Amino acid sequence: MIPLSLVGVRVEVPSNQPIVLLREIEGTRYLPIFVGAPEATAIVYAMQGMDTPRPMTHDLFKQVLDDQQVVLHRVDITALEDRTFFAELHLEHDGVTRRVDSRPSDAIALAVRFGPDQVTIFADESVMDEAGVELPEDGDEAEVEVEQFREFLETISPEDFAD
Repeated sequence: MIPLSLVGVRVEVPSNQPIVLLREIEGTRYLPIFVGAPEATAIVYAMQGMDTPRPMTHDLFKQVLDDQQVVLHRVDITALEDRTFFAELHLEHDGVTRRVDSRPSDAIALAVRFGPDQVTIFADESVMDEAGVELPEDGDEAEVEVEQFREFLETISPEDFAD
């Protein structure tokens, strides 16, 4: 397994599709994972320490885990099949660790709430070999993408995600 750090959420141009961007801690590859707008918002809010009037789903889940004295120690991005990423949460309670299947976006949104000092994100080597990319160090392009995502966040509300 390859340890990763969360770089942030970017917006893929021109489709305006949010992407979670992870980077090898001891390497140069990035792992971009396309996510939905609600999950991207949940990750960005947690990264920026933003509070919402009511708990978001990932905040609620963390509160339940905290109340039950369950700790998230690790997130593994385990597979990539037919352009779909798979992940597992490593949850510990009373010295016993259990693995729980998860979407990577949900796992990352939860991991951010526990904090980078507590939760390490890993990717299977096969996932990095298949989907890892080298990205140019172009700060101007990254800033444009961040600004586009901020503009997107300013235009949405919780009602936009109701069915």
